Amino acid sequence: MSGRAQLMWDEAVTGYDFGRGHPMDPVRLALTRSLVGAFGLDRVVDVVAAKPAGESTLRLVHREDYIEAVKAASAEPAAADQSYGLGTVDDPAFAGMHEVSALIAGQSVGAAEAVWRGDVDHAVNFAGGLHHAMPGAASGFCIYNDASLAIARLLELGAERVAYVDVDVHHGDGVQAAFWDDPRVLTISLHEHPRTLFPQTGWPEEVGAGAGEGAAVNVALPAGTGDAGWVRAFHAVVPELVADFRPQVLVTQHGADTHFEDPLAHLAVSLDAQRAVQVACHELAHEYAGGKWVALGGGGYEVVDVVPRSWTHLVAIAAGREVLPETVVPEGWRQEVFARTRQLGPGRMTDGRWPVGWASWDGGYDPADRLDQAVLATRRAVFPLRGLLP
Repeated sequence: MSGRAQLMWDEAVTGYDFGRGHPMDPVRLALTRSLVGAFGLDRVVDVVAAKPAGESTLRLVHREDYIEAVKAASAEPAAADQSYGLGTVDDPAFAGMHEVSALIAGQSVGAAEAVWRGDVDHAVNFAGGLHHAMPGAASGFCIYNDASLAIARLLELGAERVAYVDVDVHHGDGVQAAFWDDPRVLTISLHEHPRTLFPQTGWPEEVGAGAGEGAAVNVALPAGTGDAGWVRAFHAVVPELVADFRPQVLVTQHGADTHFEDPLAHLAVSLDAQRAVQVACHELAHEYAGGKWVALGGGGYEVVDVVPRSWTHLVAIAAGREVLPETVVPEGWRQEVFARTRQLGPGRMTDGRWPVGWASWDGGYDPADRLDQAVLATRRAVFPLRGLLP
C-alpha cells in the first residue's frame, strides 16, 4: 500500500524554541530529520519547504486580535500579553515566534493542499501537530494550531468529510474546539484521562454540539495504560467510526509522548506500539480515504531516545519503505546525537516489544477492567449518535 509521499521540511522550523530548559527542545526535530536522512528516506520522498501561512490562512481558525498579539510578542517578547496565553511558563514569548509558528502552520497547510490536489498520496509534517492552540489563545506549547488550519484549508478547498485522529497523550482540545459543531469534521482523540493530565478535557461525554453532535470522540485512558490496552482501545473505536464516516482525507496526529520514557505523562506505551498505530492509520487511509493521508507530529519530550525513532518510522511508513523494528540505528546518527546532546543514542529501531500483542474488542470485554470501561464509555456516548451499536 505504498504511495507517493511528501515530507514537509524547512530547517527554519527548529527556530520554534521556547528557550533553555523548556520541554519542547527543537533538537527533537533536527535529530528526526537527520535520522530520516540516515536511512535514506529523504531520497524516496519529495522533501518540500512550503511557504509560511499568511494572515488570511491563519484567520481560517485564529482570531485577528490573537494573531496581532502573537506578532507583537514576536517583535517584543518582554511585552507579551499573557491574557492571550503568551509569555507564560508553558508558552514563553521569543523573538520571531510569529514567523516560525506561521512556517510550521504553512507546512501542514501545504501538506493538506498537496494531498487534496492529488500531487501525492501521503504527506508528513512531523514539526506540526500543535493541537492545543485555541482560536484566541496559545496553550500547551502551541502558538498556531496547524492541524486545525490544515483541516480548515481542506474544507475551504471543497472537502466535505475530513477525519482527524489524534493519538498524542494529551487531549486534542484545540482541534476539537475548532470543529465542535461542524459535522464535516470527525475528531477522535485517544489520550490519558483528564483527571491526571493537562488539559483536563477530553471526557467521553464531550461529543460535539448542534449539527456536529456525535462528531467529537474522546477515549480517556487510565494512567499506566500499556501497549496491549492502548492498541486495543484504538482498534475498538477508530476503525469503525472511520469506516462509517468515509472521510475524503485522513489527518492524523502522532505525538510520541505516550511513551513510557516520556517525562510529562503517565502512559506506558512503547515505540513498537506507536509504530503499530502508525501502520493502522496508513491502512485506514487506504481503505476509507482513497489513500489521502496527512500525518503530523505533536508532543514528545524524550527527545533523543523516542521522538526521532518514532517519527522516522512514521515517515518510512508514509514512504512505503518501512524500517523493520530490529533494524540497527546508523552509527553516524548516534555520533551526531552524542555531539549535540552528550547522550548515547538508541541502538535499534525497537523497544523490543514487536510484534505488539493485543486482544480485539470483537472477542468480548471485561466490564470490571479499567481500560475496557474507558472504551465502553466512549462507545456508549458516541456510537448511538452515529447510528452505530455501542
